[in-house]
Amino acid sequence: MSIRKVAVMGNPVLRQVAKPIPPKEILTPKVQELLQDMVDTMFEYDGRGLAAPQIHESLQALVMIWDFEPEKKPTLLFLINPEIKVLGDEKSSFWEGCLSVPGLRGKVSRPNKIQVTALNQKAEKIEFVAEGFAATVIQHECDHLQGKLYVDKIENMKDFTFNREYSKFIAQESLNGEIDDQAGEE
Repeated sequence: MSIRKVAVMGNPVLRQVAKPIPPKEILTPKVQELLQDMVDTMFEYDGRGLAAPQIHESLQALVMIWDFEPEKKPTLLFLINPEIKVLGDEKSSFWEGCLSVPGLRGKVSRPNKIQVTALNQKAEKIEFVAEGFAATVIQHECDHLQGKLYVDKIENMKDFTFNREYSKFIAQESLNGEIDDQAGEE
């Protein structure tokens, strides 16, 4: 299909609440092409996930690399019109990056366990529970569908840095167990 230009922070499309995709339209060539463009763009930009608003389409669709089950081969996970329910009070903090906020990284605290209900790329209903970093990535991508960016959720601006400095100074401290080396560009 095609690689699309990624909208960056400041573009109004990233601050809009995205429109749901009618289930009957998911299997149409137009939506299927959008989903493939999202995959192509995510890989071209070296991301772990991508939401439709990031490629200038204010629609409730996202794709992400699902590699959170060590016993299974990584796959692509499509979530269309996703709904999230927080399960429990426990939170986890991870360093997040974003293709729409290039070159920067911030530490964000999010619910550690969520239940996800959505439609997949075949218009089938899917439900599952995600925990830890998987829950963080899903919440990060779903935030894009609500017009939010991870930078809105950084509690302490001392935990906001350029990727170069993150690699030099923060990732080096990962031995203390506080820093997660899985943080990627979502």
